[in-house]
Amino acid sequence: MIETDRLILRLWRKDDLLPFYLMNSDKDVMEYLPKCLSYDETECFYNRISDEHKAFGYGLYAVELKSTGSFIGYTGFHNFDFEAEFSPGIEIGWRFVRKHWNQGYATEAARGCIDYACRHKLFDSIYSFTAVSNYRSERVMQKIGMKHQGFFRHPSLPDHHRLKEHTLYKMELYPLHIKA
Repeated sequence: MIETDRLILRLWRKDDLLPFYLMNSDKDVMEYLPKCLSYDETECFYNRISDEHKAFGYGLYAVELKSTGSFIGYTGFHNFDFEAEFSPGIEIGWRFVRKHWNQGYATEAARGCIDYACRHKLFDSIYSFTAVSNYRSERVMQKIGMKHQGFFRHPSLPDHHRLKEHTLYKMELYPLHIKA
């Protein structure tokens, strides 16, 4: 569906489930998320991703390397509606297999998604957020041109959780539509 110099972002296939599970069960990959996911939890997540694609025509895309065809993670959009001043909205997010970190794939894939959203006029703005200690993801937000909006306490996490405090970024896409 979306192609960049090194990546293909596409709809998910059943054969993505095992590498998706392996990624979701890696403690380093899941460091800034509440917990690692079991195979059953990963399969439920996979089904939610598929359902969101069917409902909205966009969602989180499986990312594969052009050079090998191998699954290396996901990037894309998710509709969120948790209790927050900026909710509901559309989030851009990513998660990659650890051995593919620090190679610019998250930034490249996110830029591809933003370009796709602009060309197809999917929505006018996107958000991204992460735990304040997740500097790698925050750096991707900055590299793709998102603007820092402040901080919030994620309502899905209990009060004294180590990941409760989140940083929030936003990007207006409408001016980008005019240029396209």
